[in-house]
Amino acid sequence: MQPMIVIMNFSYAIGGGLITLVFMYFGYKWLDYLTPFDTGEELKKGNRAVGQVVGSIFIGIGVAIGLVIGLGLN
Repeated sequence: MQPMIVIMNFSYAIGGGLITLVFMYFGYKWLDYLTPFDTGEELKKGNRAVGQVVGSIFIGIGVAIGLVIGLGLN
């Protein structure tokens, strides 16, 4: 395998991972802005429903960005 292709794919995957983290951060902030309660405080209290919603947002964004990265590598 050519080393340049490997380096390009690796850098693309790292960049995609960083973009995913940024989208997850802004997705959490957006949820916190839209809800009438403080999401962080509810998570500290142990509110499982809020935890499931936040986890679902992270999984959804991760899958969506992961598909974009995976399709871009082909």
